[in-house]
Amino acid sequence: MKMPIYKASFAKACFLIAIVFLTSCASTKNVAYFQDISALGQSELANTAKFTDPVIQADDILSISIFTIDPTTNMVVNQVGSQAISTSVGPVASLGATPPTAGFLVDKNGEIDLSVVGKVKVLGLTTFQARELIKEKAAVVYTNPNVQVRFANFKVTVLGEVNRPASYVVPNEKVSVLDALGLAGDLTIFGKRENVTLIRDNGGKKEFARLDLNSKEIFNSPYYYLKQNDVLYVEPNKGKAASLNQSRTQTYALIGSLTSVLIILFTRL
Repeated sequence: MKMPIYKASFAKACFLIAIVFLTSCASTKNVAYFQDISALGQSELANTAKFTDPVIQADDILSISIFTIDPTTNMVVNQVGSQAISTSVGPVASLGATPPTAGFLVDKNGEIDLSVVGKVKVLGLTTFQARELIKEKAAVVYTNPNVQVRFANFKVTVLGEVNRPASYVVPNEKVSVLDALGLAGDLTIFGKRENVTLIRDNGGKKEFARLDLNSKEIFNSPYYYLKQNDVLYVEPNKGKAASLNQSRTQTYALIGSLTSVLIILFTRL
């Protein structure tokens, strides 16, 4: 006994829908980092890039504290130069979204203006060198001053195929590529791990570098440690374009199959 035509068509449509759902499961790609590390379990030593302290540039904002025996003097020195900037770990928020913090802007001449101490040229110095210079000048006015200097706007930006693309202000100067990607929630499944682009402002010119997260040689890269205002861009792989095309095709096929079922039901009932 033959199956009625409308039932056969309905069965065929259901079969097509099942095929669409079954083929929607893409195979998992190999997305492991440092694939050239031995899997045998023994420890290995990789060459590590040498960290160099970042130097102070024009328009940087420095958090400077000068402590003396007199607490009243401390307040006068440390409150001057306060600006509303965000220094919390995480995405950079709009002004006023986070509490303001004390900071001294490095002007176009590379100088900061400190109360009592006066103007100090810090352009091209590390924070350690700037601390020693400020301490030397402050010692003329104060007895045994204790000086602390740090960046208040050490910012890195992570864009592309990461879970939380944004600009991040970090609380320390020693920030690696992996630290920045960790702040951004790691790469998505579609991120090109073997070809991450680093963009750096080097004396008014843009410097570009390619980083391979699949290799342990990244630890030996001169770009492993980031500098202020560095940008990381994670390019999407071919799988994303294929996934978008596949998703679009599957949606069209599903709509077509459902439409066929509805037409059959309306014409045969």
